[in-house]
Amino acid sequence: MKNLSNAERKRQKREAILTSARQVFRQKGLIDVTMKDIIEATGISRGGIYLYFDSVDQIFMEVIKQRSNRKFDDIRQAITKNPPFEDLLNDYFTSHEDRLLNQMDNSLLRSMYEYYFTHKTAADHKFQQEQLAATKKTILAILELGVTQGVLKDEKIAEIAENFMFMIEGMSVMALTGGITQQQLDEQFDLMKKMLPKV
Repeated sequence: MKNLSNAERKRQKREAILTSARQVFRQKGLIDVTMKDIIEATGISRGGIYLYFDSVDQIFMEVIKQRSNRKFDDIRQAITKNPPFEDLLNDYFTSHEDRLLNQMDNSLLRSMYEYYFTHKTAADHKFQQEQLAATKKTILAILELGVTQGVLKDEKIAEIAENFMFMIEGMSVMALTGGITQQQLDEQFDLMKKMLPKV
């Protein structure tokens, strides 16, 4: 640790705060989380945390941005290996299904919707739109692989990606309320596949 630069030490401490905070948000949602909860989870002093973040909301927004970037980076990395389009799409849908069916009590999803329902400023709306755009961007990257591989026609791919994003958001809301089953998810994902402009 002594040989690390000051900038690297700061980066590591900031990352440690975000990692601990992510676990707190997964367990408690957003609206019940206090800065004290995050301080206790990180083991970093109040002053130490305030050097990096001003509020719980600021920490939460950074956790979500980091998660969105990681998801897109993972897909982009997978695409560089040129897997069969169908396999990548199925893996993407399976990851959503697992998240929606098995991890609702230990998920950032509840926190996301608590944020959306309780934060109404222009900046909050912009943040929400950025997250939706990130989901669409990830889906679009998968569909573009299908076009590149000659599996899909290059027809309205961006519109289909947006439609998929809205469908996934809708399923997420239903999963949060306990109102969706595996059969319903499977049916929705099958319907989404039928919307694709196959060659």
